[in-house]
Amino acid sequence: MGLLTSLPLPQGKGSFRFSYTYPMPSSERVAIYIDGGNFYRRLRDAGLPKGSRFNYPGLIDYLLRGRTLIGKTYYIGIVRNHDHSAKSQTMVEDQQKFLSKVAAEGFEIKRGRIVYDHKIREKGVDVQIAIDLVVGAAEDRYDIAVVVSSDTDLIPAIRYIKTRGKVVEYVGFSAQPSLGMARESSLSVLLLPDDIKRLTITDSDRLAA
Repeated sequence: MGLLTSLPLPQGKGSFRFSYTYPMPSSERVAIYIDGGNFYRRLRDAGLPKGSRFNYPGLIDYLLRGRTLIGKTYYIGIVRNHDHSAKSQTMVEDQQKFLSKVAAEGFEIKRGRIVYDHKIREKGVDVQIAIDLVVGAAEDRYDIAVVVSSDTDLIPAIRYIKTRGKVVEYVGFSAQPSLGMARESSLSVLLLPDDIKRLTITDSDRLAA
């Protein structure tokens, strides 16, 4: 997918890497953490067609680059029928169908909450990711943490696990990268529009399968 491109960041704090492939020993242990809500919102902003599905197993293969996967976790706030409406119930059912597919693809699912007050927002997802990053580093469960999220609340955890000698790969989008996450991570994988297109599953793709 694409070519290796690198752009330096200020004060020697690493670089952006766009759609790259480079050889790494397969013995390196990789743990992948996907912030489901954050990633999906960015996907939609990047042009994921409405009603299509994203190929998460394909993304995992792309991010691994032949290395050893020791765990892949999908974090998501759970939708509730907070107003007892048909629309909310449909959203609940659609999310449960989606999560069933994600689980069938081998992901561990960790659930947060969605708070419905003056603004609909997730609670607890970033905390769960941060805890798993820290505990995994402290217990030496992985060599490389791939963080598929642009949430800068994860920066303290990223700083900590780097002090434990771990490599952190931030996965974001070329059109809307998180500069904070890129600066703090060891390197950044930014998905190009062509990458998103290749990893999009449309209705016609499903019918042809």
